[in-house]
Amino acid sequence: MWNRDEVRGKADQVKGRVKEEVGDMMDDDRLENEGRAERAAGEVEEGFGKGRRKIGNAIKDLGKKFGQ
Repeated sequence: MWNRDEVRGKADQVKGRVKEEVGDMMDDDRLENEGRAERAAGEVEEGFGKGRRKIGNAIKDLGKKFGQ
């Protein structure tokens, strides 16, 4: 199950990709670069969320092992 960071990261990636495409079509370098930056930030946020989820799952698994 995705956590909040992963969802926000995916959303930022989509927004960034749209800005990139619109900037490319309108020949607007500023908008295109802004989209690239937003997409990159979204990738980082999604990666952080994935790491957080994996750590949480590992802690749950560890708790289950010691609980037996």
